[in-house]
Amino acid sequence: MQGPPSGYAASITLLNAVTATGAGAAKTFSHSIPYRTCQATVSGTGAVTASVNIEVSNDNVGWILAGTIALSGTTTATDGFTIQATWLNIRANVTALTGTGAAVTVVVVV
Repeated sequence: MQGPPSGYAASITLLNAVTATGAGAAKTFSHSIPYRTCQATVSGTGAVTASVNIEVSNDNVGWILAGTIALSGTTTATDGFTIQATWLNIRANVTALTGTGAAVTVVVVV
């Protein structure tokens, strides 16, 4: 289980410079915080785009779409959102990725 020390927020990397589509490993949290922020970044050479689903689950089997982050830019692009609910498990799922050397990193703060 992942989680910050008592009273502190922690940054957890869900995906680190992945270059292919697909879901990353789920992270399970040992605490319940009503808000979690998710940020995705795509980087590469020239025009880059990516679409990343942030998925949540309480049983680590059935996944629910919490939101989609659409990224598009030249060399890099970043965006994110806040989840305003407590879920035990979270993962990032890259559903589209284009551009020379395009790689996606997703971080969640809990």
